[in-house]
Amino acid sequence: MEQEQLQVKTPEYVSLQFQTAGLGSRATAAIIDYSILYFFQFLLFLLLFFVMIDPMISSDMSSWIFVFMIILLFVINFGYFIFSEYFWAGRTVGKRLLGIRVIQENGHRITFLSSIIRNFMRLIDSLPTAYLIGILLVFLHSKHKRLGDITAGTIVIHEHQRKKHNKVDKFIQEKGWSKEQLSIDHYQRQKIDYHDWQLLQTYCQRLITLSLDQKESLTQQVGRILLPKINREPDQLPIDQQEAMLFILYLHLREEWEY
Repeated sequence: MEQEQLQVKTPEYVSLQFQTAGLGSRATAAIIDYSILYFFQFLLFLLLFFVMIDPMISSDMSSWIFVFMIILLFVINFGYFIFSEYFWAGRTVGKRLLGIRVIQENGHRITFLSSIIRNFMRLIDSLPTAYLIGILLVFLHSKHKRLGDITAGTIVIHEHQRKKHNKVDKFIQEKGWSKEQLSIDHYQRQKIDYHDWQLLQTYCQRLITLSLDQKESLTQQVGRILLPKINREPDQLPIDQQEAMLFILYLHLREEWEY
């Protein structure tokens, strides 16, 4: 039951094939993530200890410091998972190392609300002890979901390794383009759906085989569709700059849409 194939139909009526992440890979990722969290918690408790024994600290101040540390621990424990999964396209450090990620059931990237829901449900998943409820649900559920996934409408999948050094990658390397050359925020990413990604992927694969005139025509057509979604006006940009932006956009999006 470690890995099973799952077919998902997106809101754009595109069928996607996923390999669900089972108990073993999810548990290993969780061990890595909690090891990181426990390390930081140890440092915080160590800091708290030295602060509390400081004779310059009054009892009232010690109480406020203690309350602050409790709040900080709560924020770290939940914020780590919530913000990592949202801003890192469904990944945490542990998930990244294990090659798994969280997505919405419809194949889209995880939303901020879903990240909040699934991670606050860890409180129930962890009951009565050692994540017993979560482990049982992942083991028994047909899609390997814990309670947080069920309530948030998410699934955890395996990411396929991308083929390296393909023609598109070589073309990008020759041009010297990198993600750092184009800033894209998370609100702009939300405007891009799977159809947009398919269009962009096809564009990048085809462009390197075309003549100069054909390149310009195709870039204009694709640029009019995609560049406004990242707040760029194609009519105000030269063709070579539009081309660069589209390929850099490809670099940004493939981590989200290539499974």
